[in-house]
Amino acid sequence: MSELICSAKGCQQPAGFDLGWNNPKIHTPDRRKHWLACPEHRESLAKFLSARGFLREVTEL
Repeated sequence: MSELICSAKGCQQPAGFDLGWNNPKIHTPDRRKHWLACPEHRESLAKFLSARGFLREVTEL
């Protein structure tokens, strides 16, 4: 199994969090897309998604 890597641009650190999100304008409420985040980028990625109203949940891996 390959290691899960952070989704932040240029980051190659192991992911520790799964940020589940969807765009309510184009996705059904139960649809989830996923970004992975290392501890360093969890907050910045979550803020980006939250500012757009997309963040649904953050789960520790």
